[in-house]
Amino acid sequence: MAGKKIIAICQSGGDFVTNKDGSLSYNGGEAYAIDINEQTKLSDFKSEIKEMFNFSSGNMSIKYFLPGNKKTLITISKDKDLQRMLNFLGETSTVDVFLNLEDTAAPNVSNMPASRSSRTTISEAAVPVVAPTNAAVGMNDGIDQLDIDMPNETSLDCMPINMIDGKHHKAAQNWENMITGVDQRFNSFNEFREALHKYSIAHGFAYRYKQNVSHRVTVKCKAQGCPWRIYAARLSTTQLVCIKKMNSTHTCEGASVKVGHRATRGWVGSIIKEKLKASPNYKPKDIANDIKREYGIQLNYSQAWRAKEIAREQLQGSFTEAYNLLPYFCEKIKETNPGSIATLNTKDDSSFHRLFVSFHASISGFLQGCRPLFFLDSTILNSKYQGVLLAATAADAEDGIFPVAFAVVDDETEDNWTWFLRELKSAVSTSSQLTFVADFENGLKQALADVFDKCYHSYCLRHLADKLNRDLKGQFSHDARRFMVNDFYTAARASRLEGFQRAAESIKCISPEAYDWVIQSEPEHWANAFFGGARYNHMISSFGQEFYNWVSEAQEFPITHMIDVLRGKMMDTIYKRRVDSSQWMTKLTPSNEEKLQKETAMARSLQVLLTPGSVFEVRGECAEGTFVEVVNIDHWDCSCKGWQLTGLPCCHAIAVFECIGRSSYDFCSRYFTTESFRLTYAESIHPVPNIDRPIEDESLEVAVTVTPPTKRPAGQPKKKQESIDLIKRQLQCSKCKGLGHNKKTCKEL
Repeated sequence: MAGKKIIAICQSGGDFVTNKDGSLSYNGGEAYAIDINEQTKLSDFKSEIKEMFNFSSGNMSIKYFLPGNKKTLITISKDKDLQRMLNFLGETSTVDVFLNLEDTAAPNVSNMPASRSSRTTISEAAVPVVAPTNAAVGMNDGIDQLDIDMPNETSLDCMPINMIDGKHHKAAQNWENMITGVDQRFNSFNEFREALHKYSIAHGFAYRYKQNVSHRVTVKCKAQGCPWRIYAARLSTTQLVCIKKMNSTHTCEGASVKVGHRATRGWVGSIIKEKLKASPNYKPKDIANDIKREYGIQLNYSQAWRAKEIAREQLQGSFTEAYNLLPYFCEKIKETNPGSIATLNTKDDSSFHRLFVSFHASISGFLQGCRPLFFLDSTILNSKYQGVLLAATAADAEDGIFPVAFAVVDDETEDNWTWFLRELKSAVSTSSQLTFVADFENGLKQALADVFDKCYHSYCLRHLADKLNRDLKGQFSHDARRFMVNDFYTAARASRLEGFQRAAESIKCISPEAYDWVIQSEPEHWANAFFGGARYNHMISSFGQEFYNWVSEAQEFPITHMIDVLRGKMMDTIYKRRVDSSQWMTKLTPSNEEKLQKETAMARSLQVLLTPGSVFEVRGECAEGTFVEVVNIDHWDCSCKGWQLTGLPCCHAIAVFECIGRSSYDFCSRYFTTESFRLTYAESIHPVPNIDRPIEDESLEVAVTVTPPTKRPAGQPKKKQESIDLIKRQLQCSKCKGLGHNKKTCKEL
């Protein structure tokens, strides 16, 4: 769509209303059309909007809907977001853009009329405010009077706002004209109750419902003898609600409302949800402070936390219902992304067990352009129903993370790892020899051996080093442990046997037991000198940390929403890297081109002894003196092992190529080429619309019911002990400080 103009229909001043199917529509306000294209900058776009709408200074938010998804609003905050919107539109010539000018001024105080109670109370009909952006609540759902016990709504004790001193809060002040009088119309009774609730807070009085039925509502002031009352009814043949009668006079000034007044967590949740939407890490402590400052309501921590949970569910949907939507969600993934795999397992009681997801673009990208190398790792989900996310990530030609598959399971067990690996094997069926960099605990070692019997399993070096450090703790000082762990890393990275042995001997000098631990820990699974697989110098399983950061950001969402956030991140990454690589002009990717040129510069000082075959002797000088390396160009091998470990020719091999007139590029692994990088990101991940609001059809009637998993016990799960022997902590006598005995068996008396 280069050069193509898009008409942005900019709308402001209206409200979002939730339709029956869960989609949002925008009612009211005014609209202007503005032309934009790929060259349009966000700052220019905002300037034109402010000029068109005559906006004053202030923070302006700009949002839009993705094609086919009228449920979730996407925010434009930088130039890349604006360009991304244009790319998402495809051939569409228009886009609806929604504007909101946010007031950045701090809350202030102002004088209020003196004709009110000396003690302002929150309305005792503490109606949970239902904002237009949420699905409508039934008419009676909004009633929560003091003398009615609501099973699903917990009331919150509030601190009254003292009105005698003339102080009032800006948030409440803005609600003074929510009710204007007779003939004022509302879209529903919920909207009327919301306005009435805010109006009562602004004017400092309590009220109660005298009549509250499906087609009319009568409300009066709680103060005895006060004539204030209001009557609203539905207009015939419409859904509109109109105020028919209103006596706006209060005679209760100077009288304190002595009954305790309350707000509900639903009401507080509805107040904070917009701020929570903008700041997902909005803390309960900050919520309590803001509510007290802006509304005069005192909340404790647990009340603020519960209100946050209500607000989050209003914004993101029901956590429980999300599990029930998983069968539908899996079908939508496979429908919108043909060739993808989405497998759901439930337990005998229909509760959630595990879910595996691998998009076609990920499968194709791995098979076409990635090294046959997987990184397996897991992360605990700190969500409402907890769980664990298992993931298999790969490395692209630039050593960037490329997520291939992930699963949400109820716990990290050998059974779940085995199931995940079987699904992965089915997804990425390949004849290439696979290498896995992964932990050896939690059943993963046995699971890999069972499913990929001919693969190479490289133990994660970080997990091994942590285990060594734990096993040494208590027997050695911090510095001694640090030296041994550093020597352990040196032994692992040593490319030759003699280097490994030197590092191991250094450990032995400090502790023979630690040396035995290293030798018995299966070095063929982690030491470069012995490992037979191709891991391209990657030795830790947390290579995919960027992916786990995405998970951390999305883990508090309902499960369908969380997975869709991950899908969106992957979709965005694929698109950006595809665009970036289109500018590359070299055969190798930029970082690998730089590495090759660095080795080429080092090769110029080396001397090559020519021989008639394919084996060459290369000599050079180093700090230790003269060295000799042997290069076999037919086997892509050098005695330094650098060529084999990295996949790129070392300086010794390049020196040979220069002498015999061969190109170094002919001896580079194909996985480091620009072509392989582009093949990795050739396929796209497509949006999955209506993830939380399925369109009703006959097929859903026979869908499997899925309930949330049973919460696991609090605390970290116990890890299974594996075959690597622990270093036993020796007994120490408290009398003589000697090792191997205690004070009862001490012979030095």
